[in-house]
Amino acid sequence: MFIHIDIDCFFVSAHRIKDKNLKGIPVAVGGRSNLNIFSDKKEIRKISENSGAFVSTILTNEGEKTFNDYFVDKDGRIRGIITTCSYEARGYGVKTAMSVNEALRLCPHLKMVPPNYPLYHELSHKMLVILKNEIPLVEQFSIDEFFGDLRGYINKDEIVDFATKIKKRIKNELGLPVSIGIAHSKYLSKLMTEFAKPDGIKYVSKEHMKSFIKDIPIEEFPGIGKGYQKRLKGYGIKTLGDIERRKALFFSWKKPGIELYNRIVGENDTNIIEHRDKKSIGIGRTFDCIYDREELKRRVMILSRYLCFLVKKADVNPQTYHIKIKYDSNIKSKDYINVNRIFNETDFKKAMVELFKKNDIHMSHGVIQLNLTVSNFANKNSFVSDIFEYETDIKKRKLTQSLQTLREKYGVDIIKNFSELQTKDKNSH
Repeated sequence: MFIHIDIDCFFVSAHRIKDKNLKGIPVAVGGRSNLNIFSDKKEIRKISENSGAFVSTILTNEGEKTFNDYFVDKDGRIRGIITTCSYEARGYGVKTAMSVNEALRLCPHLKMVPPNYPLYHELSHKMLVILKNEIPLVEQFSIDEFFGDLRGYINKDEIVDFATKIKKRIKNELGLPVSIGIAHSKYLSKLMTEFAKPDGIKYVSKEHMKSFIKDIPIEEFPGIGKGYQKRLKGYGIKTLGDIERRKALFFSWKKPGIELYNRIVGENDTNIIEHRDKKSIGIGRTFDCIYDREELKRRVMILSRYLCFLVKKADVNPQTYHIKIKYDSNIKSKDYINVNRIFNETDFKKAMVELFKKNDIHMSHGVIQLNLTVSNFANKNSFVSDIFEYETDIKKRKLTQSLQTLREKYGVDIIKNFSELQTKDKNSH
């Protein structure tokens, strides 16, 4: 038996713990690209341990800012997108990924709240501690979603009472409402949570599951993206029942088709992942159009510094560096390089600036987005570095580690290169 726990409207619910005036009214949390990392303004920024959709790993004090300070830019324009909204706001048509401007047009009395990332991460961690205390095997699927494996631990006839006990404990200790789905397999429990919302519990037994899901549209099953939906509908497959009846077709698609089929019928879907090894680490920002190449190189340097901090915190040694540049005309340029070096901040910054210069192939266009990523993490036991650069790399690694220690204590901005400092306003053309 599997259980899926989802915090209802998590960001909004978190703010309602702090501000009781937000209860019962239309509320939305909106996010903006965290551009203050490019500012020279002194601010302590630290890195979170958690991750999840729409969640920054760089924790700053947005939650303390007013609407005008956070959502209104220097030209008086309202910026940002909706990351979470309350059920009261959804009644007016407000939804995730909608612009703040559009949300306010639909619901003029909508209470917009800047994000408070430290609060979300603190509550998420406390939630995980509670669940690990109650459930033998727990997987944190995102910042506000968790799976639990209850096989051999809770009997079927006790499962709803067990879920009710967990719900009450979370509400009493954290003040958070949760919805819980229960099923005989992992992803079916996640599907059941959609029928438990808001603030409820939904359990469907294995013997009744087939009839329960047969008419559910395929787009409601977690993990079937729009591209796959289009492909399935091309075969006349519109419901989960249609999928269950077309086993031979899905098995002919090999691994992806077999995995999807098994998830939907609840077979071989029992893999709880207590720890996920990162395959890549990245950072990126979208901003108003910039033509000044020196300013863009400065931003690459700053993003590289933050990415270096994340890499060292993860204790990995990446061997592949990626860059992606997006221009105002929607043209994109991307590239990567492979290295065989011990990772250090000095060489990484230099490599990323050179990668930017090489791939900035549309110099007459302004840039609106930069993304840097590292991957291909070397195995510590088998990695052999460039023998001619080994001693130099060791010295640079020691320097990087010293910087890391200072930044962990005082914030990521405690030490910067001179070339990262902003000499004039270069944010627009």
